[in-house]
This record gives sequence, structure tokens and C-alpha cells, in this order.
Amino acid sequence: MTSAPRPLRVAIVGTSARSDYLYGPLLRGLEPDLHLVSVWGRREASAARLGQSLGVPHFTDLAELIRQTAPDLAVVSVAGAANGEVGLMAVEHGLHVLLETPIAPTLAEADAIITAAQRRGVKIEVAEQFHRRPMEQIKLRLLESGLFGRVHSSFNDFAGHGYHGVSVMRSYLGFGARPLSVSGSVHAYPLAAHWSLLEGTRGPREETQEHGLVEFEGGQVGLFHWTSVGYDSALRWWRSGRFLAERGMGLSIGVGLDVQERLSLLTPDGEAPQFITLERRLERNDGGALREIVAHTGDPAQPTVTWVNPFQPARKGHGPQWHDDEIGVAGCLTSLAGAVRSGGDPSYGPWQARLDQEIVLAMQESARRGGEPVALEAPGIGG
Repeated sequence: MTSAPRPLRVAIVGTSARSDYLYGPLLRGLEPDLHLVSVWGRREASAARLGQSLGVPHFTDLAELIRQTAPDLAVVSVAGAANGEVGLMAVEHGLHVLLETPIAPTLAEADAIITAAQRRGVKIEVAEQFHRRPMEQIKLRLLESGLFGRVHSSFNDFAGHGYHGVSVMRSYLGFGARPLSVSGSVHAYPLAAHWSLLEGTRGPREETQEHGLVEFEGGQVGLFHWTSVGYDSALRWWRSGRFLAERGMGLSIGVGLDVQERLSLLTPDGEAPQFITLERRLERNDGGALREIVAHTGDPAQPTVTWVNPFQPARKGHGPQWHDDEIGVAGCLTSLAGAVRSGGDPSYGPWQARLDQEIVLAMQESARRGGEPVALEAPGIGG
């Protein structure tokens, strides 16, 4: 009889809000596979608050945290500008790490983290959860099934900002698709006075629109659109991701977080779209945790494609009922845990995260050059 693997011991490095409201509860929900043992913060007061909230010892000295609590891996959850510095510190202390997004503000910092991890023999996963959300996962399963054939073009149309939106766009083309160049257009525009959900303010606002065209090896194309007020403005309510494929297309239609998926193949006579029905199956007919999403394709040879929630409770009704984003972030954690145990690679990893950030920075650089294409390095992708 095979025994269950021992729990991996986890430290949270950083006292950002996500450390408390997101990672603490997620790690409790992933017991006994992952076990939270300690937290670290720069300042005693913030470290103590987080430790008290999560019920674990707190430290301001990472070496002392490691000596006393012996974590196997760390979740680095700090302000975005500090990702590079703190992520490198954790790696240089010999910890496998889940880094928050972006992997680092600059490519030089990202490269330093990756190089240090290779030197120390530790694993890095990055908390890019957008493509891990259930509705994105069933779309990726459908694309992997071959029903759609080759995806020719992919769009992020306000589905997510920066690296998040780039990652969603690239996921439809396949993370192995190699981007070659980016052309960008970035402009600021004044907006009428209105309420900001995130800031809780009213008054005139300014938005920054970002638009990018990414050329991929083999002729595939990615298009990126974002506005800086896309998450909290009644003026910018649209949210959509799209792909155009050889045998069909996919389109998400969103008003804020109320998003509907429209996926289509061809009817047998080749004369009309055959729409795919997506069914969310829960534990009970009146609710409960998500069990799976089933795509009813209308294709006789492959009538259903299914994504199974790996975090559904083993015993019905006895476990967390996570929403889609929590499921996505939990997927990042288990990807890292799996790599640590197997010695293999995380399913997304630092090179993919670096590339997402490189595309964002190249789009901004292209815009500064008046739209001139910027060639990409894309190291580590496709081999």
C-alpha cells in the first residue's frame, strides 16, 4: 500500500493583504498536502499581525525562520515593486518559491532570480492564475482536444491587465508558441467624472489605453487591449478574451465580472455555427462546491470534453467551496508542490512569467518609439 506523501511545510514571505485574506485560507484548505508553518515580514508590527491572524510564528529574519520552522517552500507575497528583491532573497536562502505577479518589475531582476534558482537547485512557480480558472481551463481542454484545429489569432480584449492579459492571450495559442516581436500604442485620455470602485472616489479621471500586436513564429498573431480603469469604471465595462481557430472560434462576452462564453464549431453540413454548451456541475442540485465543467460539443466523435476540479472535497459537503479565482491560485500552489516532489518543472514556471512581462515592457517600449516593432528575446521558450 502506497503511503501518502509527507506534507510540505510552507512559509509566507511578505505581509501584503493577499498573504492574510488569500494565501492563509488557501493553505488551510490544502491541508494536509501543504502545511503553513511561519510568516516573515520586514517590520515586527506587520509580521506579528499576520502571524497572529494565521496562527503561526512570525519572523523578521528569514534565516532564523528557516532554522526554527524548516519550510520546504515559500509563498512570496509582497508589493509588486518588491517582488524582484524579496523573491531573490528567498531563492538565495534555498527555498522553493511561489512568486506573485509580475515575476519582477524588470527583466534583469527576473533573470537574477532564475539564475539563482538554477544555481541553488530550487523550483520557481509564479502565481499567474488567470489561465487556471475553471472556465479558462475548459477552453484549454477543448483546444487540446483538437476539435478547433490550429488557433490562428488570439485576443485579450480587457480580460486582464498587463502580464495577466498577455498570459490569457498566449494560452489560446499555446504556451509553446514563440513570440517574435511586439508593436505597441499607449495613450492617456481624460474621462468624465464618475465613481471609482477601487479608490472609492468621484470626480474626473484619466485612463491609459494600451494596445499591442504580437507576431508569433509560424504566422500566429496575438492582440492585446487594456485600459487602466478596466477593473473599476462604469465607462469601461467590457471584458472579453477571444480566439479564432481553423475549425471554430471562442468569445467571452463580459459586462464586468458577469461573463458568458460563446464557443462554436461547425454544424455537420458546414453551413452554420454549432455552439458548445458548457455545464457547471456542483456537488448538489442546489449548490455546493464545483465538481467539474462539461463541454457538450455537438461533435459525434467527441461529444463531451471535461475539466475536473482537482480541489473538490473528497467527502461531499466537507471542504471549501472556492470561487474560480481561488481555484486558480490553488492550482499555482499545487503546481509548485508537484514540481518539488517530482523534481520536474512547474506547469507555468519562471520562463513563461518572464516572457509575459517581457511582452508588456516591449509594448510600452514600442509605443515610446512611435509604434516601431520591438524584437523579443524569449529565452527558454520552446526548449
